[in-house]
Amino acid sequence: MEVGAKPIKRRYLKRWHKISLILVAFIITSGIGVLIFVNDYINRSIPQTNGSIQITGLKAPVNVTRDQDGVPHIEASNSKDLFMVQGYIQAQERLFQMDMARRQASGTLSEVAGMKALDQDKYFRTLGLRRAAAKSYNEYSDEAKQVMEWYADGVNAYIKQAKKDQTLPIEFTLMGAAPEVWTSIDSLTIGKYMAFDLGGHWERQAFHYYLLQQYPKQKAYELFSSYPEEAPTIINEGEIDIESSFESAIIPHAFNGSNNWVVGGSKTKSGNPLLADDPHLGLATPSIWLQMKLDSPGYQVSGVIFAGIPGIILGHNKDIAWGVTNTGPDVQQLYLEKRNPDNKYEYLYEGSYEKARVFKETIKVKDEESVEYEVVETRHGPVLSEFAEDSGKGTVLSLRWTALDASTELEAILEINQATNWKEFEKGLEKFLVPAQNFVFASKDGTIAYKANGKIPIYENGADALLPLEGWEEDNEWRGFIPFEELPTVMNPEKGFIATANNKVVGEQYPYHISNNWAQPYRYMRIDEVLQTRSDFTKEDMKDLQMDQVNLQAREFVPVFLNYIGSEGLSQREREAVKLLKGWDYVDDVSAPQPLLFHTWMNTIMDRLYSDIPHSMDRLFKGKGQTTDELLRKAYAGKETVWVEEQGGIQRLIEETFTQTVTSLTKQYGEETKKWEWGDYHRVAFKHPLSSISFLDRFFNSEDPIPVGGSQVTVMAASYEEESGLVNHGASWRFVLDGTDFTTASHIVGPGQSGHFRSPWYHDQREDWVNGEYHKTILNKPEGETLTLIP
Repeated sequence: MEVGAKPIKRRYLKRWHKISLILVAFIITSGIGVLIFVNDYINRSIPQTNGSIQITGLKAPVNVTRDQDGVPHIEASNSKDLFMVQGYIQAQERLFQMDMARRQASGTLSEVAGMKALDQDKYFRTLGLRRAAAKSYNEYSDEAKQVMEWYADGVNAYIKQAKKDQTLPIEFTLMGAAPEVWTSIDSLTIGKYMAFDLGGHWERQAFHYYLLQQYPKQKAYELFSSYPEEAPTIINEGEIDIESSFESAIIPHAFNGSNNWVVGGSKTKSGNPLLADDPHLGLATPSIWLQMKLDSPGYQVSGVIFAGIPGIILGHNKDIAWGVTNTGPDVQQLYLEKRNPDNKYEYLYEGSYEKARVFKETIKVKDEESVEYEVVETRHGPVLSEFAEDSGKGTVLSLRWTALDASTELEAILEINQATNWKEFEKGLEKFLVPAQNFVFASKDGTIAYKANGKIPIYENGADALLPLEGWEEDNEWRGFIPFEELPTVMNPEKGFIATANNKVVGEQYPYHISNNWAQPYRYMRIDEVLQTRSDFTKEDMKDLQMDQVNLQAREFVPVFLNYIGSEGLSQREREAVKLLKGWDYVDDVSAPQPLLFHTWMNTIMDRLYSDIPHSMDRLFKGKGQTTDELLRKAYAGKETVWVEEQGGIQRLIEETFTQTVTSLTKQYGEETKKWEWGDYHRVAFKHPLSSISFLDRFFNSEDPIPVGGSQVTVMAASYEEESGLVNHGASWRFVLDGTDFTTASHIVGPGQSGHFRSPWYHDQREDWVNGEYHKTILNKPEGETLTLIP
């Protein structure tokens, strides 16, 4: 037996070796097969850009030519086909983005994201953007409703086709979801969400209320957005726990804003106007904007639109061009409401209780039971403080906000798309109510103009907008709205240009209150500084100005700060840092160490000043930078500032934060200060919403973040997360038009046109965004692949 055992064992091992090889080969083959299947599945959803597609409902063939940058140029013989195909093409490129946008705004994310989205859904159900959209729909003309329906038909044609052919974007498969039928209300709800994203001022009112609860009045007033001459007083002190009331509220980005300017022919080389616009919004993949050209007998217009909405919201036609920035007026008012102790659905008003409206909301939650949720609206609006559970003492906070009223922005968009001069354009603006925007305008006849447009409440006293008001007193109601003909308007000014950058747009002589919350003035000051200098500007100069990285905040504060930094007692690296700052040209250059020093120093100062303000309230401290600048100005001018004095005075604050800054940067970037670079920290990634899931990051964000210059206070706006340095907010679209030829314009849509990560136009404009490389679009038919959609 033992003699024959070894051959038997060898045969046994050889047999298993063969079996193992077969298994390995099978696994490899299967793996390759799976990869091929997955690859094929992903590629099937890449938008078709040539050939033909049949769509039920079209009257005639429609050609869609994508130029070299992926911009679709839609040529239709009638308006129905134009807007139907616009809906189809938007869905081709951005269906997942569109679906997530309507879900977020409508409060239905939990259906696909589960319990982690429940609080967010509760907040948006409470706010009621979709209810406001439904109210708005009834105000639209039959013609505008028809456009929305045509657009929805196009979106739904794509959804139906993609479900049948199993070509839905891969994101739907990853989330185990599928898009539902698109409706006109979906488009209007996304429009309401943009009004939300551009915000108002209720957060600052809540923050002011908190300050008066927690600090002595003088200390509290120092952080008010506008120092009140007639100091308001707290109402019903202690009745509302303001900190917990808004702990889960969704707060728009603090730096939402924009730049725009228009230069008249007297200051240009060609003698024709120049217009530039770069709206500052979130920077992500895909872009918040989709660039398109629409061409039919009724429309010939080019520019950008939010995915999910028909028309062109910003851009130009062959006669006019326009751009916007956020005006930022006080259009949101918190009201204290007294609840009937015997009936939680009744609230006091002028001596008697009146019934509130109650909405029963069922929130579907993925893999969980549905959640029944109740929304209460007083005469002023939704009760927000109830969102974070019961405040418990019979007093709650409700929100009055112009965007929750019926409004007709899409009607305005369709009218201004067809306008040929300022009179027609301004007429269209009457229907653009929320959000309030600073429109700049140029036309073929040489006219340049500006209007701060929108539904802006009349406050008897601007101080009234600093704090929540007593909702039970009729005297605290808004006094109507600023008449359209009295909104701030400028036409062909003597200085030859008009510019806005979310700065204060009216002087003391203006009879109405606009806002207590203006952006830091540095971007506007720099634009004004440059446009004052010459009378021979070209479109290339406008591009350079959009990419300008001069930091006027640093120009103001660095010399002041260095006055407090003596030479004695400094470490070698601190002396090197002082030398660097003294030699700085105040440009936030990507490769320079000084921007890293300055911005870290400013952030350290703010962290030190406001260290005892909890995160939940710091989120509501909108305009913190502007307030901090004012505190520092007062302190170095010798005026008393409680927040600075509590840090040991301006001298100690500056010295200690400087040492802290240099020590921190040395640990992170090494001991050679000259080798520190702003771009080592300040980088842009354009993150996809699913890239936070680690194994998906390399699919949706395959490239590393790119170092970038600029900052939140430069004309080239690039605001960043303090913890990571990642730029997440800035010029979401750059647009420059030379009035010599209104059929041609220059654009950047970072990171690209397409939402499909295998598309050549997915991330092709990332580096263009960083470097200021513009692409040209034309109103005429471009060269490129053509897709024909046929009935």
